Order: sequence, then C-alpha cells, then structure tokens
Amino acid sequence: MTWLETLITKGPQEGYDLAIKLSRMAVKLTQPDEHVREKLRLDYVNNADSLTLASQVVAVNFQTIAQANNYWR
Repeated sequence: MTWLETLITKGPQEGYDLAIKLSRMAVKLTQPDEHVREKLRLDYVNNADSLTLASQVVAVNFQTIAQANNYWR
C-alpha cells in the first residue's frame, strides 16, 4: 500500500496536516484491526499523558517534514 508520495508540501499548514496523517497512519499500520483501535481509543482519549505523547509524535513528524522542505524558505 503506497500512500506517501513525498514529504514536500506547499507550506507549514500542509506540512502539519501531513505530520498528523503520518502519525495516524503509523497507528493504523501498527494495529490494522479497526475494532481493536476503537476499543483502545477509549483508554487514551481521556488520558492526558497519552494525548501529550500523541502530540509529541506529531511534533517529531512535523520536524522531519519541515526539514525535508528546507523549513519553507
């Protein structure tokens, strides 16, 4: 399944959207069973530590995308 053609984006907003997609796809590919993901979501949706860690993963992905785009200079 090829879904990621490039890390190059038009600007930071598109880059951030891609960072979120990368993060979500990592979860989906790690746990392909939709029903299991939905069940697990109940555990982390109200957990501040889990949400903070999810934000950290997005931030790391955004950092990678920003660097790939020469920080949109």
